[in-house]
Amino acid sequence: MDVTPTNDADLLEKVINLAKRRGFIFQSADIYGGFRSTYDYGPLGVNMLRNVKHQWWKTMVQMRHDVVGLDAAILSPPAVWAASGHLETFTDPLVDCLKCHGRFREDKIDGVCPSCGSTQFTESRAFNLMFKTQAGPVEGDGATAYLRPETAQGMFTNFNNVLTTSRKKPPFGIAQVGKSFRNEITPQNFVFRTREFEQMELEFFVPPTEADEWYRYWIEQRFNWYLDLGIRPEYLQLHEHAKEDLSHYSRGTTDVEYRYPWGWDELEGIANRGDYDLTQHSNASGVKLEYYDQAANERYTPYVIEPAAGATRAMMAFLLDAYHEDEVEGEVRSVLRLDWRLAPYQVAVLPLSKKPELEGVSEQVLALLQPHFSCDYDITQSIGRRYRRQDEVGTPFCITVDFDSLEDHAVTVRDRDTTLQTRVPIASLLADLRARTNQA
Repeated sequence: MDVTPTNDADLLEKVINLAKRRGFIFQSADIYGGFRSTYDYGPLGVNMLRNVKHQWWKTMVQMRHDVVGLDAAILSPPAVWAASGHLETFTDPLVDCLKCHGRFREDKIDGVCPSCGSTQFTESRAFNLMFKTQAGPVEGDGATAYLRPETAQGMFTNFNNVLTTSRKKPPFGIAQVGKSFRNEITPQNFVFRTREFEQMELEFFVPPTEADEWYRYWIEQRFNWYLDLGIRPEYLQLHEHAKEDLSHYSRGTTDVEYRYPWGWDELEGIANRGDYDLTQHSNASGVKLEYYDQAANERYTPYVIEPAAGATRAMMAFLLDAYHEDEVEGEVRSVLRLDWRLAPYQVAVLPLSKKPELEGVSEQVLALLQPHFSCDYDITQSIGRRYRRQDEVGTPFCITVDFDSLEDHAVTVRDRDTTLQTRVPIASLLADLRARTNQA
């Protein structure tokens, strides 16, 4: 595999511009000058982000019998984060530049200020990344709460609840998709590292003797998930952390890395967390978090294998990987070659004219497809411009309704990637699209 970074700064800028221009991602509070490191997902972005999360949930929960879901609270009391180690260890090394007074993570600047080039800094100090707030009407220590920096702890504290109500037994998993918050010192690279983001995490509880086997299993499963959804193989790699680089809870961690424009960086982490989490919460709460194996007549604290992905980070990788430029009819075309399962709109219905009779047929076609596909209905500008617009936002199939449709009851299906156009009877249109997307 070629592991040379692309260093394609233009690609990142092109995708950022497309994201704003076409309604994928906007700077939050834009009319007030924006709020650093926060973003709003527009009409296309919310569709695509929803599709990413849906594909993760389908793979990790819906298609399995050994995983159940959870939606835990965002606010948590200090006791949770004291037990998990976040109050003490969830920190980054913080330094201030003595010349320009910029504030940076010490481990990210190599001793040189990225703003002014100075090499003079304050002493490094630990900066806790959790957002602290007050719950209730009275301020004070008793009302302190934290916004969760990860979704994992809610799954650990609910271990007994899920074990009892679901009647599962190890090996089994608890999955969750939800918002997390980290007060990053240096958020960067668009939505790659932000202070508010969405995670897709699985805590998979296993007998201690099976932990290594399941760790390797989930590394392979998660790597293949990205391949299945269209990421180019040469843009993915696995990076196993050295022992000295492991988190305090980890017995082994491997990252799925993507080749971003700035180089290889983390896309998802898979960790063998051992029995650290359940043991910590059991000791702190006084409640046993164990599993009783009746067949072996023994109790044990399960080990946990954790695949943890960022939904927003994954969406960014899919956008970067899908962006292409080619030439169609002598013009440069920008196109998102997204897998149809991730595309914001999977089908666009395009009446050739605003004539009422064409719009009537077009609306019938739209009603036929909407229960099965995410659809756009686009009637503005020339058909060529509409094709280009749909290509740029990644729509795999355009359905053109023309005046011949009134006579032959057929439409033209245009493929995004090949630009080939095929005449298809309306009566068999749904079956045709199902075949194109490999659906039974």
